[in-house]
Parts: sequence; C-alpha cells; structure tokens
Amino acid sequence: MEDIFLHRRGSSDGNFPRRILVTCAAALLLSMLYYTIFHFSAQDAEQSGSLSLKVSYKGAEIVNCIWGGRWGDSLEELALFLEHPVRKMAHFSEYACMGALLFLLWSQWIRQGWVLRILVTVWVLLSAAADEFHQYFVPGRYASVADVLLDTCGGVCGMGFCLCVLALWKRRKKGRL
Repeated sequence: MEDIFLHRRGSSDGNFPRRILVTCAAALLLSMLYYTIFHFSAQDAEQSGSLSLKVSYKGAEIVNCIWGGRWGDSLEELALFLEHPVRKMAHFSEYACMGALLFLLWSQWIRQGWVLRILVTVWVLLSAAADEFHQYFVPGRYASVADVLLDTCGGVCGMGFCLCVLALWKRRKKGRL
C-alpha cells in the first residue's frame, strides 16, 4: 500500500515551513468557524429566527432597490419568502468554508487522492451531525437529517472548489492555461 502521508521535515522539496504556516492559518480559521457555528446553533428559536429574518429583510431591500422599488408594500412578504432559503444558504456556506479549510489543512500532510477526499467528507458529515445533535437540546430548535445532508453537500462543494483551483493552478504552472 502506498504511503498516504507527505514527507516530513528534511524533505527535499523545502516546503516544510510553508506547510506549517498554511496548517496554522487554516487551523485558526477553522477554530473560528467552529466557534461561529456553535454560537449560531446555541441560539434559541426566537433569536435564530429574528437574525435570519433581519438578513432576509436586508436581502429584500436590495432586491427591491435593484428592481426599481417595485415591491414597495410587500417588502415584508418578500423577506418572509426569502427567510428559509437564506437559512439554508447560511448552512451550506458555513460548511463549504469548513470543507475548503479542512482540505487546505490536511492536504499539507496527506497526499491528494481519495483518502483525503473521504476524510474531509466524513469529518464534515460528523461535524454537521454533532451540530444538529447540539441543536436538539436548544429550546425551540430541532435536529434535521436534511440539514446534515445539506451541510455535507456544502463541505463537499468547498472541497471541490479547492480541487478546481488546484487543477487550474497546476495547468497554469505547466503553461497550458
């Protein structure tokens, strides 16, 4: 079986200091993201709903401005209509960032391939499940398998974004872009 770990200190590629720097930066950002996710999950239903409604209302105001003020009196209806998609996009976005940061962190030490992709996906899935389990104990909130799946899809898309950027970077270095 091929060794999945990249070479450590003393490697001939000379990238060890860069790997340490990228690892520390990604770990710090990941810690901040986990704190943010935990903070949002700890809000009771009233706080959480109020926050997403505020964001939806701002979005409705932007849509109204772009469309020349056509919504006028029904701006609150538009905000209520946007509230659910805004909540789901927030879930997806948080976990897309998580997938990207995990890929960035672990790709410094694990060879890119299926092992790394599966590791990131499983980690995101377990993080999403833990988040939903936590929400189960918050007043007015509930755990949702659909949210776990949405979060996991977000994480996979974040990792996919990194893979696309990496592929473009490699093509550029070879002069084919």
